[in-house]
Amino acid sequence: MAKNSGINPGDRIRLALGKRTIEGTLMPRIESGNKNAIILKLDSGYNAGFDARNVKSILKIAGAQEIPRVPALTAKYDDSKPRTAMIATGGTISTRVDYRTGGVFMTLKPEEILQNAPQIANIINLTQVSSPFTIASEDMSITDIQEIAKEAAKLLNAGNHGLIITHGTDILHYTASAIALMLNNPARPIALVGAQRSPDRASFDGSMNLLCAAHYAASGIGEIAVVMHANTNDEYCHANPATKVRKMHTSRRDAFRTINGPPIARIYPDGRIDELRENRRANDEKIVADTRFEDKTALVKLVPGLDPEILQYYADKKYRGLILEGFGLGHVPNETREPGYNWVKAVRRAIDAGVFIGITSQCINGRVNSNVYRNLRDLAAAGATHLEDMLPETAYIKLGCALGRLKDAGKARKFMLENVAGEFNPRLTE
Repeated sequence: MAKNSGINPGDRIRLALGKRTIEGTLMPRIESGNKNAIILKLDSGYNAGFDARNVKSILKIAGAQEIPRVPALTAKYDDSKPRTAMIATGGTISTRVDYRTGGVFMTLKPEEILQNAPQIANIINLTQVSSPFTIASEDMSITDIQEIAKEAAKLLNAGNHGLIITHGTDILHYTASAIALMLNNPARPIALVGAQRSPDRASFDGSMNLLCAAHYAASGIGEIAVVMHANTNDEYCHANPATKVRKMHTSRRDAFRTINGPPIARIYPDGRIDELRENRRANDEKIVADTRFEDKTALVKLVPGLDPEILQYYADKKYRGLILEGFGLGHVPNETREPGYNWVKAVRRAIDAGVFIGITSQCINGRVNSNVYRNLRDLAAAGATHLEDMLPETAYIKLGCALGRLKDAGKARKFMLENVAGEFNPRLTE
């Protein structure tokens, strides 16, 4: 119907549906979609589909929208504001709607991200915006994370007080752990920030997240944090410690939560900061990035029925280290009714073959313990290392760093049990 009416994707149209009308921007029909569907992007930013067979008429209100040009950032230098740099890598926070394809796309220029929160020019001296690449975080590799860490050290050593890193949310907590561990946990305000909702939606959270990140980067707190919405409203953000944060929801704006401890601080858009724990104070010591990482490292999640021979597969592939996400306190199947189905024996064989085995829990909250049940004691006796309350994702990153730097298994194990960047919380609270 739209095609015959001279209406094209990007045009603003009005659909007559019986007694009601709906206005929005016509989006293109995708190959895998319903051939009878008319997709509109509503003013709220959400897309809605309508069966063309129920549409009485279509009226073109305006032609296709052009994506507006974004002016370059023009912020004057002000000695009273802290020098801050930014690394822009992509993700939802740096997307814009594309009316030609019906989705959102990565912006190519970092200043387009800054337009989402122009107020940050009143908070910090943004000395430099570096964009080593533009990519969705689910497409990132360890090589990309290493590049971010190297760039972070370079910018902080160039006389900048703080740093903001814009990043996709899917693996944001992995990158946060890596920055803390690869930079040896420097006492600097480094804010990793993303968005759960795209800028074309009324519920876009990136603007406030950027504002809070700027306030954090200008503060005297010397901790690396993921700065994101603390609740579903636009009240304040939490600065979550880099090695204790996890994405706990696929789409909520408050998806990132501190696990097994309090957040670093509560940050309000107006600049108020309430510190929620004892934090280090920022300094200007030189930062040395050690980005060595052992690629032959993996994270294995146990499920009922998983064949323990999978450990032999990794050993045959010359993997040097595995993190096992065990059950409960760190259990693995040990005394089953099935002959040969014994994970403790498989762990012992893997360790004897030179593979480091670290134990975490898929419970997320709480800590593993090698001394409560016989199963746990047998696992520890086999040579497995229980990693206290370390998050599985953090443990994976830390093990890759440990094995990348240390060839000796004993030294690597010692490193894994050291509280290098706040990955262990000695006292757990509700």
